[in-house]
Order: sequence, then C-alpha cells, then structure tokens
Amino acid sequence: MSIVWCGIIVCSIIYGGISGNMEQISSAAIEGAGAALELIFGIAGVMCLWCGIMELLEQAGALQGLARIMAPLLRRLFPSCRGNTELTQAISANAAANMLGLGNAATPLGLRAISLMDGGKGKATDDMCRLVVINTASIQLIPTTVAALRASAGCATPLDILPAVWLTSILSVTVGIGATALLKRWWPD
Repeated sequence: MSIVWCGIIVCSIIYGGISGNMEQISSAAIEGAGAALELIFGIAGVMCLWCGIMELLEQAGALQGLARIMAPLLRRLFPSCRGNTELTQAISANAAANMLGLGNAATPLGLRAISLMDGGKGKATDDMCRLVVINTASIQLIPTTVAALRASAGCATPLDILPAVWLTSILSVTVGIGATALLKRWWPD
C-alpha cells in the first residue's frame, strides 16, 4: 500500500510541475497536513474518553459482569469458551469495545482472545475465524469514532445516524455468522 501512495504522490508532483501548478500542490499539501492534525486531535479526545471508560469498567469488575451476562451466547458462538473464564472475558471486552465504536481499543482485546484460543498451535480454528468476522462486522451501539469524525467536520447532530448504524451492523454480523456456519460445512477442519 505504501508503494501505491508513494506512486500517487510522485505522479501528482510530476504532473503539478509539468502543468505549472506546483504552488497549488504545495499549498494543498500544507492545508491537508493542517486538516489532518485537526482531525487527529478531534478524534483523540473522544478515543481517550472511551478508552478510559473501558479501563475503568475493567478495573471496577464490570467487564467480568458483562462476561457473565454474555457467557451463554458466547458459549454457543465459541465452543472453546466453555470453562474458560479468561477467554470469555477477553471476547466480552472485545465485544463491549466494538459496541462503543472503539475499534482501536477492541483490536488488542481481540488479539488477546485469539492468542488464548490458539494455545500455541499456530492454526486458525473455526472459533478464531468466527471471532475475526464478528470483530470486523461488529454491532455498534454507539459509533464513537464516526460521531467524532462527523462532529469535527461540523455536523450539529453527529449521532443522528444511530438507527442506520444499528440496522447495518446487526445485518452485517448476522450475515457474517451465517457465512462462517456455511463455510464450516463446506470446509470442515
């Protein structure tokens, strides 16, 4: 991907030089860098807030409570969770972070769950693949990152997209789980 981006930048500079628009290219690059910093700082505050809330929930034991509530569903979706409290908590924390729209916080939790499922075998199991699909599709109750992007772009009501987000995320997770079940039948271990 970095080769593609470098190619696009080099082609833009060459074309700008040939067409006599180098001044516009340099001013656009400076404006783009400034806009990128504004966007980063706008999102960073929201991400810090929700990552802090996740940390507080973990320290307060709320994630263990969430794991107990979600355990029946998780045992059904992930048979390797049966009798493994640590794995159940890791998957529950991953799901909670995804529900809050915190993909950056959910990724390390998902990786932790995958490593607990692996057990040193180094081979992807059905449960691992299902977790990756569910993590990627993720049901989002509060799309924090998207709301932060919309707010930083000047949207007065950044959460007015909630019904559409709920519908599409539920549909994507349902289709993903269905696809993993179908593929498991076609390609058993």
